[in-house]
Amino acid sequence: MANMKEDPEINNLKKEKGQIDKSDKTKDINLQYHFYLTFFAIIYLGSYFLPGIIFMLYFFLVFKPFFLDIKDFFSLFTELKPLLALALMPLILIGCYLLHLFFVGLLTRVLWRFTEWRSPTQDGIILRTVPSDTLNYYHIRSFMIKYGKNAFTKGLFPWLANWFFNFVGSNKIGKGTTIEEEIVADKYIDVGENCYIGVNSAICSHAVEGIFGRIPYYEIKIGDNVTCTAFNIVGPGGDIKDNSYILPLSGFTKQQITKGNNYYFGLPARKIFTKKVMNYLKISEEDLEKNKNLKESKDIEENL
Repeated sequence: MANMKEDPEINNLKKEKGQIDKSDKTKDINLQYHFYLTFFAIIYLGSYFLPGIIFMLYFFLVFKPFFLDIKDFFSLFTELKPLLALALMPLILIGCYLLHLFFVGLLTRVLWRFTEWRSPTQDGIILRTVPSDTLNYYHIRSFMIKYGKNAFTKGLFPWLANWFFNFVGSNKIGKGTTIEEEIVADKYIDVGENCYIGVNSAICSHAVEGIFGRIPYYEIKIGDNVTCTAFNIVGPGGDIKDNSYILPLSGFTKQQITKGNNYYFGLPARKIFTKKVMNYLKISEEDLEKNKNLKESKDIEENL
């Protein structure tokens, strides 16, 4: 009796009432690995196609005949053609590398727009145990952005990462903002101007709650002139107003909103007063007075 299959009508009633086992829900989810492999192949191979052709043409048509095939060692540094072939090699390499990064951004942008057209990004809670287009494209976008993020942040020109995220459309990053290497901060984040996001911070618009089988996914908004020093966490839906200073090892819970124009510390992060800031930074009242006088004198000089 234990091995007998349950009546299909009973299963249908359970599905209608939401009384279905968690294991049954998991079996229905399509992981769609073919999408991951296809998108990765398009971005990875496509970004190397044209730069690879340019480099190979230069190598075989210019560098090899005019430098590598020269038998006289002294003529390599006395004749014009070998010198030009050698001098242009680093420039060709850097140019092909930058062209590769550009195509990484371009192809990622095209595929990102395609996924947004199929299932737009929006605030809400994504159920991991229920198959849906929202869940599928959430995973696809999370996978797709990783190669470009690592290619820029771990490459020769990490400051181009802001251009990459803005160009793709996964983030909005203002002018003068510096984002150090960190854990996430690759999608659905709006950062203002002149901000600093310190090392090993986690500005995360999503949180995987394995116990509840869901993913809260909310846009994070960071205002202008915000400083996240290091090892900070901002949860989904966080809203950090202008001129906020977050001290190290501080964390904001989901959908926490600050008033700005102050210092924040702790978990969950909360506003701290002047004396606590002075004790934390080991600053005396005399130092604050000196800083105030310097600021006043600077303002007077600027007005003159």
